[in-house]
Amino acid sequence: MATKVVRRHTNRPERSVYARPAGGPSKTVCAFWAAGRCTREFCRFLHADAPPSSLNPQISKKSSLVWTKEATATGKGNACNATQKSNAPQKINAPHESNAPQKSNAAQKSNPTPKSVCKFWVDGNCVKGDRCRYLHNWFRGEGFSMLAKLQGHTKAVTGIALPERTNKLYSTSKDGTARVWDCHTGECGSVIDLGGEAGSLISEGPWVFAGVPNLVKVWNTETNSEFNLDGPVGQMHAMVVGNEMLFAGTQNGDICVWKGSTETNPPFYPAATLKGHTGAVVCLTVGRNRLYSGSVDHTIKVWDLYTLQGVLTLNGHSGAVMSLLCWDQFLLSCSLDNTIKVWAATEGGGLEVTYTHNEEQGVLDLAGMTDAESKPILLSSCNDNSVRIYELPSFTERGRLFAKQEVRMVEVGPGGLFFSGDATGLLSVWKWMDPPAVKVESS
Repeated sequence: MATKVVRRHTNRPERSVYARPAGGPSKTVCAFWAAGRCTREFCRFLHADAPPSSLNPQISKKSSLVWTKEATATGKGNACNATQKSNAPQKINAPHESNAPQKSNAAQKSNPTPKSVCKFWVDGNCVKGDRCRYLHNWFRGEGFSMLAKLQGHTKAVTGIALPERTNKLYSTSKDGTARVWDCHTGECGSVIDLGGEAGSLISEGPWVFAGVPNLVKVWNTETNSEFNLDGPVGQMHAMVVGNEMLFAGTQNGDICVWKGSTETNPPFYPAATLKGHTGAVVCLTVGRNRLYSGSVDHTIKVWDLYTLQGVLTLNGHSGAVMSLLCWDQFLLSCSLDNTIKVWAATEGGGLEVTYTHNEEQGVLDLAGMTDAESKPILLSSCNDNSVRIYELPSFTERGRLFAKQEVRMVEVGPGGLFFSGDATGLLSVWKWMDPPAVKVESS
């Protein structure tokens, strides 16, 4: 049961935090004030918020993705960990108080950028206003902005897809529905009953695939036809298309494969079932003629895209592998073990970890794109209700997105668009903004 914070109101005038007895102010925050119940007229401890840590990113000027063992060993390329920590005592779980002293404008400008969104502001009852040391916004960072919030799903968003040559955005949720949104108006045009919780959603050309327990639902946006693909056992947690085949990772650890054909009805037929994982397959990606699968069994398996035979098993993670991303000549993987790993090919044809980026939280999803200046960007969703935005290959943090609950799905679109779907069912639309035009003055 949540503890109710009771604020005590008095007629005492507001005192300066430095109005202390002789001997100077204490450097320790008053524990009773932090709990909202200090009654001393002249308390010798500090009645003020400790300043939060600040981020001091070093912007990378590299134009290509390069990770090396040397850079990892020396700490280069990990500028997002280069934070300046304050020596002031930190207040833990302190409630918001309206009697905090008013800071000058100069002090406010010198304060570091907040790292997290204010939970009281999210609930609509923060009383600190401009004096709050937490963020009163759904994101921080520059170069991008929020375009829209699409509300309709009642449970976690599990898939986001934009079929080609349409102005529609598809989303699926654990509420058992798929929603079709108009990209121009942001309105939901139709709601499709899936008959069960959706585990994944992808699109390829005009095709849209939604994974639900024991089957895959398929729609063709050009012909308005729909049908089901039977055969899988359990929930479909991940899907991907490669080499004219549809791959679906299942709850029992199998990867079901269907091949496309113009001579069959429906135009997909079962081709194979890939076995090897001992736990649910929760992520799939395709790159360099290989299929990569990640599982809750902590492993990544590599499959030949033409023979459908297992090639490698990667054992670098100590937690469930939640997302995989092929980018340039590298494979990126993230896990609930709080790491993002970068894999590179070895001379012997294998893959080895060439860089590990550590997070404070488990990582749920990865997506890659370029910003308005064509710099490579990685979107990394963590289970602390935020999405980190990194510039690669340095992992310099460019900003963060925040949500009421964890963001389980991150997807990119055309024209600098990207999307986030959280556990409340909210689908947010974001966009990289065009850089300001450079004025050229004639002589």
